[in-house]
Amino acid sequence: MEGGDIMAVQNRDELEKLENNIAFESQGVIATADFVDPDELYKELIDRVRKYHPNTDISMIEKGYNLAHKAHEGQVRKSGEPYIIHPLCVAIILADLELDKETIVAGLLHDVVEDTIYTKEEIAAEFSDEVAELVDGVTKLGQLNYDADKVEIQAENLRKMFLAMAKDIRVILIKLADRLHNMRTLKYMRPEKQKEKARETMEIYAPLAQRLGISKVKIELDDLSLKYLEPDAYYDLVEKIALRKSQRTEYINSLVEDVSKHIKDAEIDAEVYGRAKHFFSIYKKMVNQHKTIDQIYDLFAVRIIVDSIKDCYAALGVIHEMYTPIPGRFKDYIAMPKPNMYQSLHTTVIGPNGAPFEIQIRTYEMHRTSEYGIAAHWKYKESGEGSTVMGEEEKLSWLREILEWQQEISDNKEFSSLLKSDLNLFSDTVFCFTPSGDVKNLPNGSTPIDFAYAIHSAVGNKMIGAKVNGKLVPIDYVIQNGDRIEIVTSQNTNGPSRDWLSIVKSSQAKNKINQWFRSQSKDENIAKGKELLIGSAKQKGVDLGDINKPKYQEIIINKYGFHSWEDCLAAVGQGAIKEGAVINRMFSAWQKDHPVKVTDEEILAEHSGSGKEAKPKSKNGITVSGLYDVSVRFSKCCNPVPGDEIVGFVTRGRGVSIHRTDCINMINLPEFEKERLIEAEWARDAEEDGKKGGVYLTEINIYGNNRTGLLVDITRIFTEREIDIDSIHSKTSKQGVATITIKFGTQSREQLRSLVEKIKQVESIIDVERPRG
Repeated sequence: MEGGDIMAVQNRDELEKLENNIAFESQGVIATADFVDPDELYKELIDRVRKYHPNTDISMIEKGYNLAHKAHEGQVRKSGEPYIIHPLCVAIILADLELDKETIVAGLLHDVVEDTIYTKEEIAAEFSDEVAELVDGVTKLGQLNYDADKVEIQAENLRKMFLAMAKDIRVILIKLADRLHNMRTLKYMRPEKQKEKARETMEIYAPLAQRLGISKVKIELDDLSLKYLEPDAYYDLVEKIALRKSQRTEYINSLVEDVSKHIKDAEIDAEVYGRAKHFFSIYKKMVNQHKTIDQIYDLFAVRIIVDSIKDCYAALGVIHEMYTPIPGRFKDYIAMPKPNMYQSLHTTVIGPNGAPFEIQIRTYEMHRTSEYGIAAHWKYKESGEGSTVMGEEEKLSWLREILEWQQEISDNKEFSSLLKSDLNLFSDTVFCFTPSGDVKNLPNGSTPIDFAYAIHSAVGNKMIGAKVNGKLVPIDYVIQNGDRIEIVTSQNTNGPSRDWLSIVKSSQAKNKINQWFRSQSKDENIAKGKELLIGSAKQKGVDLGDINKPKYQEIIINKYGFHSWEDCLAAVGQGAIKEGAVINRMFSAWQKDHPVKVTDEEILAEHSGSGKEAKPKSKNGITVSGLYDVSVRFSKCCNPVPGDEIVGFVTRGRGVSIHRTDCINMINLPEFEKERLIEAEWARDAEEDGKKGGVYLTEINIYGNNRTGLLVDITRIFTEREIDIDSIHSKTSKQGVATITIKFGTQSREQLRSLVEKIKQVESIIDVERPRG
């Protein structure tokens, strides 16, 4: 279906067929069809391995397949397929990345230890310690601690991921292949789960694939995320691109033919072909530039692949002689590679019909690195394809930096925030030079302070000024490509200023500055931390003398990765971890060692001793089962409102705390605490009180594609409904997805539901949800 053959597309099924008919060169890893016989898939896996290593012994792979098939026998996926289909497809993706057979076997077995009776030791005995360690690494990434909020869960998983990567980078390659196949089969999941997985993929996995330089995987993850986060925009794009396909193909072919002729006349051996831009790239350009697809001309690029670097620049000369280059649109990533090892020459020129298009020129080795990234290092060693473009040390320098953060940052949320910022920022970089001529690449918008900390933390801490190209500049000067920077230091300085945190762009600089302040005020923070723990224990009715023992301190030290109890106290004093969380965890451990039946007789004493029939008492619009005149308060983790299903939790010394029944903290309550739960319900007059002006504090998270006026459109709805906003917090990812958190007062669940439905109708909104704790 192309060109004039396409009329109006009537439904989503037709659009999905249309989507499959649009062929994009180098779109990503070749996908397998659904509901294929496992033995057919295994044959396909072996065929793909043979393509890049025809002489390999496949007995280990065959053994891995047979074991996985047997282990997963009887298990099915949500699609109804036999479960073995998933590990087979993961292994096929790894084979498309041309990885070694140990990685492919680990891909086949990656769910065996977690989901079946087999153990790591049995895998090691059957195959090798190397395969067992890879399987174990992937298994650990899937084991989350659910005794925490969603951000904590994700942050803890990210920590595990990067520690696993430090041991063996192939672990994350298997995880990326696993995520790619799960995204391909996401249509079988519930809509809310689709959005959750797609958002996580766009924020973490796609940028990670880009950081590792694996464009084949990154491109498809981006497109699949867009498909589920913005389905209407995605399929609208599919239809419009398909309508212009024949015209565009004809134009690309004429350009390729023209370029090929001139390159051949210049006696340069080269492969020339057209490459269409992928959906997400086009969509991002439309949103960022506020254009329709008809206004975007560079929907494709012409790629020239040559034998040597000398031929790259020779081909560039031929191109600039053929077409008029657009000033400022030439990028030399050969001389200054991107942090993910990417090398190429990019130039944008004016085509024969006056429309601009991009040309990319690279060697075959550079092309291989662009497609496979870090995976290129793990190809079969026997293939003898030569050394990689950049040294292994340089390839993984960013990973070493993240591992340093692991040790230095105790707060999971801070680590998660820094990591997402770093993954997002890295795609736009600026290149500058040290006085000795060494190249440093920094996030776009960086200042001399970022440069100083990129050299060494001691240089940053002693910095008092900077010279750029020989001239003194202010410390908030924005570094430009090609600047030569010299840092002026002094031993008499008092160290960095807190104002620098709002000036610097790189996550590394922010972390080093925060680290300096933490070390300077450690004694003060230790003292403050002790005071906070004493106050929290007193508030909770816990005897600090009972729980403040080395045995229970060790639990906290291990949980947060501290070196000593003093480090933990300093973190509490600084606010990096909550004193309540420390006391709760230590007290829970103490209770396990001192099993005393927890009863609520004391709380019920007044009722049972009164000799009267208990009458439920309504407090704050709440009726608590069997309790008379008890203090009632609403929990801040889930913010219940009239109409929500609720449950009470008997606290020590603070009465009853009211939660929603779907609150994460209630769902994941330890067994020994569940006997403290008590029935609670809204009083009949609760909603009437709301209608008379009583309000209940609640919170919603709004996700949408960022655009000018988005916040105005959302807040206008609150104004029109005369709803007072308590606070607003917003942030935007590099992918252009805005997350807006709004706290406000509402009268009832019905009013809240109506408000959410109205917000969902705002242009570019992806989803609206209430936090569950």
